[in-house]
This record gives sequence, C-alpha cells and structure tokens, in this order.
Amino acid sequence: MTKTRLSRLALGIVFGLANSPFAVPALLAQEVIEVTGRDRLIDPAFEEVYRVGVVDGESWEMFAEVAQVAFDAQGNLYVFDGTGGMTRFGGVGLVRSGEMRVLVFDAAGRFVREFGSSGGGPGEFNQPMGFAVLRDGTVVVSDVGHRAYQLFDASGEFQRMVRADEGPDAVAIRAHDIQPDPRGGAVFAGGSAGSIDMRAGGAADPPTSRPVLRVGLDGEVVRADTVAEGWLPPQTDLEDLATSPAPAELRAMLRGMAMPTVFEPGFLVGVLPDGGIVHSDSSAYALKVTPPGAQGVARIIRRPFEPEPVTEAVQEAHEERTAAARRALGGTGGPRRLQLVGAAEGNNPRPQATFELEESYYHEIPVLRGLATTWEGRIWVQRRGEEPESDGPIDVLTAEGAYVGTYAVGATEMPDAFGPDGLAAFIELDELDVPRVVVRRLPAEVR
Repeated sequence: MTKTRLSRLALGIVFGLANSPFAVPALLAQEVIEVTGRDRLIDPAFEEVYRVGVVDGESWEMFAEVAQVAFDAQGNLYVFDGTGGMTRFGGVGLVRSGEMRVLVFDAAGRFVREFGSSGGGPGEFNQPMGFAVLRDGTVVVSDVGHRAYQLFDASGEFQRMVRADEGPDAVAIRAHDIQPDPRGGAVFAGGSAGSIDMRAGGAADPPTSRPVLRVGLDGEVVRADTVAEGWLPPQTDLEDLATSPAPAELRAMLRGMAMPTVFEPGFLVGVLPDGGIVHSDSSAYALKVTPPGAQGVARIIRRPFEPEPVTEAVQEAHEERTAAARRALGGTGGPRRLQLVGAAEGNNPRPQATFELEESYYHEIPVLRGLATTWEGRIWVQRRGEEPESDGPIDVLTAEGAYVGTYAVGATEMPDAFGPDGLAAFIELDELDVPRVVVRRLPAEVR
C-alpha cells in the first residue's frame, strides 16, 4: 500500500497563505509518499523492434564506442559514436581523440544519415561532453573545447553556437550530461558528472549545492535558470589529499579542484514530460519531484530500503578491486595518481608535479545507482545490488508516487534511452566487445 502525508509545516503554509495575494503555489505543500517495501516482480516482456551495429559491414553500421543514444518524436534513433576512442566519464561520453560522428536511423532501423566530425571550426566537435536530441530532431552538443552548445537541425546541418558568456556570472560549459526539455528550446544540465570538480579560477568559493540548470538555446549567449537543487555532500580539496610537494602555481590549481568521497551519493536527475524534474541526491531511497516553475520540491517518494555502513572490510575490498582494475589497464596497482602541468612562461619549462591521492570514504553506501524517465512519465530507478558497486533490481514508479513493479536482478538492464510509443534503446556489447544498439518496445504499464 502507498501512503501519503503532508508535513505540519506545509499545512501551516497552506492555511496561512490561502487567502494571501502573495501565495506561491509551489510552496503550499510538500507531499511525502511512502511506497511499500515489498517488491512486486514484473516480467520484462519487451518486443525487439530492430538492432544496429555489426562486426563487419558498411561504415555506418560499424560502431567504435557508442557514447550515447537518443530518440526524436518521430522515433528516429540517434547514435553518438566516437571512431577514435571514447571514454565514459561519470555517465558522459568524452571523445579522447580521433573523429566524432552522429548516425541517424529511422523507426524501422534503416540508416538515414551521418554527420559531424572533429575539428576547431563551427559545426566541428572539439571535446564534446554531452549530447541531447530535442523532440523536433534538433541535435544539441555540449562542446567544452568551443565553450558552446552546438546546434544541428533535423537534417544534420549545422545551425549555430550558443556560446558561454564572459564575466563572473557566466554559465560554464562543463562536463555535464545534458537532457532535452520536452517542451523544446532548451536543455537541462546537471546530475553526476566527472569524478573531479573544477572550480573556475582556483580561488572560487566551493559550491554548496548541486543545481539543475535549464539552458535556453534561443539566444547567442548561454543563459540558464536553476530549476532544481540537490544536496552536495562535503567535498575534499585535492590539496588536502596530495602526498607530494609542488610549486606554488600547481598548489593553486589544486585549491581549485575537489574530489567526491568513495561511495558518495550521486546526483541522479530525470526530466518529466511536463518539464518537471525528479532527482535523488542522498544515500536514502528518496525521489524528489519539482514541478515546472516551482520554487522547490513538491513531492518526495520513498521506499523503506536503508543504506549500508561503510566498514573497514568494505574499504579494503574496494581498494583491492580498484588496484586490480589499475593493473588490468597496465598500471602498478598502487595508489591513484594525478599529474598537473602548469602554464609555460617564456623559455622556462612548464612546472609539473605528480600526486598520489589518498582515498576518502563516505560513511554509507547509497541505495540508488541510477534514475531515468520515460516519455510517458514513468520513473525507472536502479537500486544497489548485493555488492557495494553492483547493479540491483529496477523499480518502476509514476511521478505521482504510484508503484508499478520491480524487475528482478538481471532481468533487464536500464535502457540507455527512452523514446515515443514505448521505444527504448540499449547499448550492448557482443562476444567480441563490438558495440551495437538494440531497440525494444516496452509494455504500456512501464512506459
């Protein structure tokens, strides 16, 4: 059974402002919905529509490393593929080198077009970090190298750049994932990004929250409004983690950087069909819903699953796993290292230093690992598995707090993109680690 309650403070606001001309609807009440802790398992009866990506074939059907996929309102699939090397950086696709391209397939899986290449000119990709497709087929690329959002029309033609402004209040083009506003004309930026937070200028005050920004795309310069705000756990300055001395210039760089603790709660963000935001920002099972135009969270959806404490045994096991992963990549398996290189001055060599970073741990392991929203308004939430960093069951709920059901561990992966009419895309690897995209249609109750 699902139970709903209103806080006494919220009720006081309701009665105190009901007749006031200054009443703000978003502040009238904060609804808390308690969802059952007993899972009702549902069957992943997904209908496969088509799949694209092969080992050997035409250039458009051989993918290198797929960073992201997306749909437009016509059901066309957009595949963001890096042909020269792609890395997943906190959920964001980052091109390391080589080419970047966008491939488009129609609703039946037929190849339509390909566009995009790497370079320094307009319409060319220079460190693309985030990708989004608006309902009308407009492609938006968050391009850090250009310090701009690049826009391409539905035919793949470059339209223009929306550039970052100068000045202290400028909106930075950062390594954040972006999501389309279903209403058009904007993207949302926010959510989990890279593992190291860069504070502009080095001397900037540390952030106190994690905002979700609505970035308008109508002008020539980036303008953004904060539409939701998440809690930011205390961050550790890299200067405090460094175990080696460094020149003053590089110490200043370290003061401008912060690193999350291990097992720190992520900032999980989804966009609802009306432009509202649902997010999770703590280690508890709490989904916070902010309607469009609201001044704060209007609804919290909870399930009674508790985070687990981070013990010494958990820390030791994590360090063993990460050391093994570094050895598998050709490293020594020792501590993490960070190399900083300063600016060149005349004929003097560029100052540089390498630091060993000591791990810092959050005190508990969060319940949630992933969050996504469908075009019809369902919320898919992935819980933690039995191991601290493993995927567990997937819950499906509505934005109103109704519980639809749960997919058991291993029954399905989280879709990498949702589309119209129940379409969902999954990025998969075959037995040779060649990427492909499988498009399936979801049953009505989980769309």
